[in-house]
Amino acid sequence: MDEDELLAGRFEEHRGHLKAVAYRMLGSLGEAEDAVQEAWLRLGRSDVGAVENLGGWLTTVVSRLCLDALRSRATRREDPLETFIPDPVVSREAVTDPEQRAMLADSVGLALMVVLESLSPAERLSFVLHDMFAVPFDEIAPLLDKTPVAVRQLASRARRRVRGRAPVPDPDLSEQRRVVDAFFAAAREGDFDALVSVLHPDIVLRSDGGAGRTRRTVVLGGAGTVASQALMFSGLSPFVRPALVNGTAGVVVSEKGRPLSVMAFTVTGGLIVDITAIGNPDRLASLDLAGIEADS
Repeated sequence: MDEDELLAGRFEEHRGHLKAVAYRMLGSLGEAEDAVQEAWLRLGRSDVGAVENLGGWLTTVVSRLCLDALRSRATRREDPLETFIPDPVVSREAVTDPEQRAMLADSVGLALMVVLESLSPAERLSFVLHDMFAVPFDEIAPLLDKTPVAVRQLASRARRRVRGRAPVPDPDLSEQRRVVDAFFAAAREGDFDALVSVLHPDIVLRSDGGAGRTRRTVVLGGAGTVASQALMFSGLSPFVRPALVNGTAGVVVSEKGRPLSVMAFTVTGGLIVDITAIGNPDRLASLDLAGIEADS
């Protein structure tokens, strides 16, 4: 085996971790893949013979790329008040692909990913690297040209915002699925009271319907409002297929092989506290849903 093949093999050992870091930083599967690919190209152009910790070196490279992308995104955003829903990681409920397992390890629910979008680039980098991947503050500091103390403050500020706005899902996936199934059963039967009974009073529903809408993202709040919305779309219930969405109970709505929506549910204390849905045709077309649609 020559040196190039050996280096490629070492890189592949870290690919899943690097994509997980990039996805949590960027919320975009395509951009995360681009960052990982660019890290591979930079690895090929660098003399890493003296690098003792290749995984740490690669994580630093990917983090810098993601930070640059976040800063560029912040300057381009036309409507800073628009809620951006990150790409979902969708799979069957039994995950076998190693890279997908890495993406779902210590899963970050879609509700939390939405909150991460509200952080500044420096806050997001500090929080993701330290709180999600246990990178020490003194290793993060050079990326931001700040002291470790300043980075600790950034992570602490981000942590407070996350804890205040991102609900933590119940750990029992079977219980999550039971509640989600009850939600769709009630919608199918047109039972408003049963719907409300599985929704938290302060539930939030976010939906990305695509650029053709007056507002691309719609945000609704309150059990009564969300239940009424669910009844309006109860005709889609027969086309619901169970799936894992960012590691939690979710569904893919697909009719005759055509995906209509991906929905992620956050179940806390036996009640649905957050629903995040993507019905944007362009974004759905970019997702690999074939294995789930095959069940329809």
